[in-house]
Amino acid sequence: MSDSIESSNTVKIPVAKLNLGMFVTAIDHDNSTVEIANAGQIKSRDAITKLANSNIKFVWVDIDRSSDSCGLKKVPPQQVPGKPLARKATISRDAQQVHAKKLLNEAKGLIKKVLSETFEGKAVEVGPFEAVADKMIESVMDDADAFKCISALRTKDAYLLEHSINVAFLLVTFGKHLKLDIDTLRQMAVGGILHDIGKVKVDNKILHKPGKLTPEEFEHMKLHQVYAVEIMEDTKGLSQISKDVCLMHHEKLDGRGYPKGLKGDELPIHGRMSCIVDIFDALTAARCYKEAMSPAAAFKILISLTPFHLDQSLVYEFIRCIGIYPVGSLVQLSDERVGIVWEAKNRDALHPIVKCFYSLKHKRYTDVTMVDLLKADINIERGISPSALDVDPAPFY
Repeated sequence: MSDSIESSNTVKIPVAKLNLGMFVTAIDHDNSTVEIANAGQIKSRDAITKLANSNIKFVWVDIDRSSDSCGLKKVPPQQVPGKPLARKATISRDAQQVHAKKLLNEAKGLIKKVLSETFEGKAVEVGPFEAVADKMIESVMDDADAFKCISALRTKDAYLLEHSINVAFLLVTFGKHLKLDIDTLRQMAVGGILHDIGKVKVDNKILHKPGKLTPEEFEHMKLHQVYAVEIMEDTKGLSQISKDVCLMHHEKLDGRGYPKGLKGDELPIHGRMSCIVDIFDALTAARCYKEAMSPAAAFKILISLTPFHLDQSLVYEFIRCIGIYPVGSLVQLSDERVGIVWEAKNRDALHPIVKCFYSLKHKRYTDVTMVDLLKADINIERGISPSALDVDPAPFY
């Protein structure tokens, strides 16, 4: 039996090769095509698992009705955008922002629920996290810009929730950049979402202390990884990659990390990636005891931690992946306007589209303007942190 049999706009493929977004119209039963009543796009990995568990080996997929990101469609070369296309892109971005907010809130609600249940001693169920991970992957594959802008909005009191989601999102983005397969991305995302779950058992006074921890308090904080090991052991269906991401993000290449003091080759690539992503997101977040750092300043610290703590080649790849001025970050332009890096897809790092809303020169808000640095005579002067402004940029995201 052939792995791929085409028929007009449909293709027969093995269940093992199904991806999210593929539109299944029929199943193959004893070499006969059987139409199904609930034809539609695959929205979760659970749907694929159910097909496999039903001993279905092949299905028929409608290519035209499948999503652009599922891997079946050839992407046409991008045309030079005119006015109608520019308008379409704006509408699409607005819809993506709404979708990204919904996904972020869904993920925060799930993590909050699981943290509460874990505190009560209940076992973690992997399925819901895999569903969120799949949506996150789909968002990154379509266009990560919208999610980057939404995730740039930080609230100090929700750090644990937002940090976990951002680490997962950054791992997926970084993994895509490194051309890792979808299944690995999913497992890394689940590990990222769960990577700080052990903190649910850390003393709240230490967890939220506004000042520097004493040596004794830091030793207690480090126990969150010991607690995580215990939680991971009770979690059924959690892959080794997910466990590694969760349990290795405080390890160091020179063996001086924790909880196991792993060294060199004992740290696989996804473990090394989790170390980089965790530090970057923590540095660029506002906490009760510190202000958020600009991405450029955080990159300097990441580089300073190589090669003894972090993998040097991976750090430079991460910087290339994120960009010196990531979408969602604040920048000052050469005319002293301040704006949010809004779009960077298919652009070099120095020429994004910037959403300007404030003038440092005149110390006042300006009309909100989208500035395309490919077409303007101005440039980015520097990246800035939110704390450097006298105003709150949140309403402009």
